[in-house]
Order: sequence, then structure tokens, then C-alpha cells
Amino acid sequence: MRIPPTPPDSATIFAQLLKQNDEKAFRVLGEIGPVDNKNRYLHWEKIRHLTPPDDFSHEEWWAGTKMARRNLYKPIPLKAKNGKNFQYSLPDCVLKELHWIDQNASGSLQTDSPITNPHSRDSYLLRSLIDEAINSSQLEGASTTRNVAKEMLRENRPPKDRSEQMIYNNFLAMEFIREIKNEKLTPEMVLELHRVLTKNTLDKPEMAGKYREKDDAIHVVDRDEIEVLHVPPPSGELEERMKNLCAFGNSSNDEFFLHPILRAIILHFQLAYDHPFVDGNGRTARALFYWYVAKQKYWLMEYISISGIIKKSPAKYGRAYLYTETDDGDLTYFMIYQLEVIRKAIAELYAYLKRKAAEIREVEQLISATKTLKGKLNYRQLEVIKHALKHPGAVYKIQGHQKIHGVTYQTARSDLLDLSDSLHLLQKEKYGKAFIFISPGNLQERIRKKRI
Repeated sequence: MRIPPTPPDSATIFAQLLKQNDEKAFRVLGEIGPVDNKNRYLHWEKIRHLTPPDDFSHEEWWAGTKMARRNLYKPIPLKAKNGKNFQYSLPDCVLKELHWIDQNASGSLQTDSPITNPHSRDSYLLRSLIDEAINSSQLEGASTTRNVAKEMLRENRPPKDRSEQMIYNNFLAMEFIREIKNEKLTPEMVLELHRVLTKNTLDKPEMAGKYREKDDAIHVVDRDEIEVLHVPPPSGELEERMKNLCAFGNSSNDEFFLHPILRAIILHFQLAYDHPFVDGNGRTARALFYWYVAKQKYWLMEYISISGIIKKSPAKYGRAYLYTETDDGDLTYFMIYQLEVIRKAIAELYAYLKRKAAEIREVEQLISATKTLKGKLNYRQLEVIKHALKHPGAVYKIQGHQKIHGVTYQTARSDLLDLSDSLHLLQKEKYGKAFIFISPGNLQERIRKKRI
């Protein structure tokens, strides 16, 4: 990734045009808006390679675009390194996305979704916490496979290496956010969040939960570590910047209205921009996003993984930061990118829930066709059987079942013993001092044999 070119100065371009051709200058003001004819909020890097509208040059097109945006800009009380306030605008494409998110992430689900069922809701929340923990950590270098990571988190076993530790920490951090979502944001809270996220993963373990220091030469570089993409503010400014960030996170809309999703996105941006830590800044920034949307009652956000979408195209994530930094601190670029990420994550969640609901119905139909099983299985046991049908040889442990469904050890034990000893659907074996339960290769045949 390379730093995008700094846009030309629009005021200078317009002043020159006004001297040369005042009629065309007024056309620039009247005919060019903040977005192009496809409703795209374009950076100079893109505009310079596209065909300009009418008879305008690329520079004139850019000048008209910037003049239109300046009429929309709203400053926020957070600053760039040059001391200027970051700013944003609200073109129609942003308003449209915010409306869609309001409709789909804060109200009630009009579906037979398992996450609306109070009995199964915790199971799906755990799935989302695990997914975000894995995706966010993999985005920053963790190399453990998803299956191994899920097994570690579900069985609550100790991490075996640094990658697993990153994922384990991320999971604990997401749980921590749920615990503090109703509290005010403080610098101490952010430091504690960072400590949880980076425990036993830093080259300097003592820097977990501490700001970087003057001697820490921290730069954001591209993946090949060839070009420096971002130099964060000096370490001496961090305490003041963190106080300002927290004040922004705690601000009420009585001071100035800012849509909650946009405020969450800006918190995400600013912490990563300030880069207050030697490592783990991205994970902390994304965690702050989750904290704020949870605080603002966007309950469905607890079930999505924004890191999963970002991970599919990390270059776009980085470029959204760079567009803002190279164009007058215009946060609109980063907002538009993150709004698209949220929409995709919500759409993926809906698709997942639809698939899960269909799978559960399929298992219920299979079970209901057997006189000896009909009505005998609770939703947790149905989940086990559904998984076991697709994964012959899969191993289930009492502690893992307990954690997945948020029940007591005794309830989890009863669930699995019932499936093995009473219904003979799973195989029970001794493993050390504990029992394990195995999905037999002929599970579907076992179920069908129970028909009378």
C-alpha cells in the first residue's frame, strides 16, 4: 500500500479559474456537488483517473467537489497532529446507510431467529464473541486456525502460543466490554481494555495497559514494511488526547447532535490514529467501537463481527484512514467505509441466522418423526445433534457445552449424559478422569431406528 497523493489546493485552483474564466468558475460552483454522478464520495486519488464531467479539467472537478463539501463540513472536538479539528460531512449516501442500520440493528428482528429466543440467545452471543475475537486477532497477525481457536475458547483451555493468547485476550476483552457498557469512558478504562487485550503478547510485557513512551519509535507501515504510512502524535500528547477522546465518547447530543453510529466510528478512528500503545491499537480501537454501540442500545451489534469483513480486504481499511489524513482531516471517507462494513456484517448475520433456523427445523423434523424422541430434546441438545449429524467423530465435553450455552456444569452434564446413556445418540467414553461424548458415524441411522 502506498500513501495516496495529497490533493491539490482547491482554493488556489478556483482563484486562478476565477481570473481566467469567471463564467466557468461559477459553473464549477453550480454544477459540481460533493459526490459524483454515481453518488460516490471520491478522493483525489480516484478523481484524477476518471473522466471529468462536461468540459472541466480534473483539477476544476476537484475544486468544485471540495467547495461543495466545505459547505457541508462539521468539525468535531478531536484534532489531527497539525492541531486542526477533524471534520465530516453528511452526503446522502451516509444518511442512507445510517437509516438502514437504524432499521436493522436496534429494533426487533421480524423472524424466528434463535437470537430472539431467550433460551438460545446466549449461545449465539458466544458464537459472535468468538468470531470477533478470532477475526480481530487474525487481522493483526494471529495465525491459529479457526477450529483450534474455537476449541480453545469453548473448552476454556489455556492458550498454547502467542497467537492463541491474542485470541483468548480478545475474547476476554469482548466480555469486559459487555460488563462496562453502561459506564462512562475513562482513560483508566481504555488502559485496562488494552491490558486485557495484550497480556502475554507484547515483546515488552510491562507495556500492557500503558501508553507508549518517547523512546518507542512507533510507525504504521505497509505489509512489506517498506513505506511508513502514518506517524502518530508524540507520546507527550497522549494523556491529553485520551482525555479528549473520552470526553467525546461521553458527550451527549445536547451539546451537538452526532448520530451514535458515527460517534462510535470516530472513536474507532481516533484511537487508531493516536496509536497510544506499542501494539494492539487496532484491537483496542475496534473494541471501543463495540463498547459505544452497546452503550447506545444497538443490541444486534453484539452479534456481528466487523473484523471479519475488514479481514477480507484489509487494504481498504488502511486506505480509509489515509484518505482522511491526506484530505483535510475529512472523516467522511472512514465513515463511509465503516458503514459499508457494518451493513455487510449485519447482512452476513441475517444470512447465518436464516441458515441456522433452517438447520434446526431440519433436525426437529427428523426428531419429531420418531415416537421415542419427539419432545424429548431441549434446544441445547438439538444444537449438539445438529452439529453431530454434520461432523461424525466430533468430540463434546461437558465444560465446552457448559460455556457455549451459559448453563451450570450440572445442566451441561445432564444434557450430554441424556444423549448418551438414555437416548443412545452419542457415544460416551472415559478420557482421563472425565467423560467425553463422540458423534457416531451412524447417528442418522440411530435416530431413524427409533421410529415406531
